[in-house]
Amino acid sequence: MQPSTAPSDAPHGTLSPDGVTSGHGETDLLLQAGHAKASRARVPSGRIPFSLRAFWQQWAPAIQAILPVYLALHLGIFLINCLAFLFVVPDSSALILPVSTLWQEWLHWDAAHFIRIAEHGYTELYQMAFFPLYPLLERGVMTVTQDALIAGLLVSNVAEFILFVVLYRLIADDFDRERASYSVLSLALFPSAFFLSAPFTESLFLCLAVLSFYNLRRARWWSAALCGALASLTRPDGMYLAIPFCYEYLCRIWQRQGAQPFSLLSRNQVLRLLKGIRFDILIGLLFPAGIVLFMAYGYCQFHDPLAFVHAHASWNRSLHFPGWNMLKALLVIVHHRFISFLAMRSAIDLGTDLLVLGLILSMFLGPWKLPKTLWSYAFYAAVTYLYFQIFPRFDGLLPLESMSRFLLEIFPAFLMLARIGTYRTLNLCYCVISGSLFFFLLTQFLIGHWVP
Repeated sequence: MQPSTAPSDAPHGTLSPDGVTSGHGETDLLLQAGHAKASRARVPSGRIPFSLRAFWQQWAPAIQAILPVYLALHLGIFLINCLAFLFVVPDSSALILPVSTLWQEWLHWDAAHFIRIAEHGYTELYQMAFFPLYPLLERGVMTVTQDALIAGLLVSNVAEFILFVVLYRLIADDFDRERASYSVLSLALFPSAFFLSAPFTESLFLCLAVLSFYNLRRARWWSAALCGALASLTRPDGMYLAIPFCYEYLCRIWQRQGAQPFSLLSRNQVLRLLKGIRFDILIGLLFPAGIVLFMAYGYCQFHDPLAFVHAHASWNRSLHFPGWNMLKALLVIVHHRFISFLAMRSAIDLGTDLLVLGLILSMFLGPWKLPKTLWSYAFYAAVTYLYFQIFPRFDGLLPLESMSRFLLEIFPAFLMLARIGTYRTLNLCYCVISGSLFFFLLTQFLIGHWVP
């Protein structure tokens, strides 16, 4: 399970901390730049520019690979969307619903808060729990759609498509195309993955996080930091992208010393390693920039720079020891027997939580563990998972409330889940079980039941 060869768009030669090649790579880049300039000069008017053709050649395989999954997934969602109302109308009912029901069914829970913010701005303190990039995009698209809900659905589904394409390309370059395909499929069929199509922030955040990772793996620090800053303007969890940035940055310096990451270095190598750290490492400060901007807005609007933290009190979030919420969920299942609403919902949340925990551990231990050059995936997954465990949302009835949705953000878990794709029986079991839960939870959501 060693990483594949260098990405097709990555320059050859040794990478420096700022992403510039040295050695023969510089000559190659100069030749490529001259060839590109000459090619652009020969393109007649009306023809596609060379840069666009090159872009299409690089991304076309990824688009072609994920398009069947994306279309099949949304066809299934559309069918469920059309049939969901049958669960709430009497048998043989002659009721005729308007076509707008198809998108009004998505207007539940957080979607209503984002629409209110998009239309009226932040007027109440509790709204500061919702970060601003998603409602800002909703407001922008509203100028065309004249409907905030349709705007939100468009933003989410476009972001979902970009997410699938970039995730496929990222994993195909670091592993292989087969694993990339299984990773996208595993994410698309995860029980709570319908939130990627809903007017929630999940698809936008994941899209920006994966784009940031894609640029990090190519040492494009500024692009990665910009995507990370936008991610932290979407959800506060975006600040954890600074951890893989630091790892990838230091790995480039380690490689210049001719050593593997986290290997023992001599005293002279350590000194050279420290000297290799340049001022551009401060680019990492841009990752939490979205949070800093939102803090400034909170101070101006509510005279409280920590308004977004205090707003979470309305959602019963508090600090707990990791594993506390899992234990409480197990006690709920035992206390309420097994065939009950609370027991079943807690079992779904606990099952997905334990699954992702096992996948994260497999990144460090066992036969499927990642090589050290790819531990940026593992560190990001572990830190994000720990954050969700120590700040659970708990209302006394569902200790793991919203956990299945939050776990979507840990996209490295799905590249490990794709590993079971090589085992036909396990892969079929995952697709059937996860797809069944996907259908159940989506139907519950569309007819207005509580699916956090």
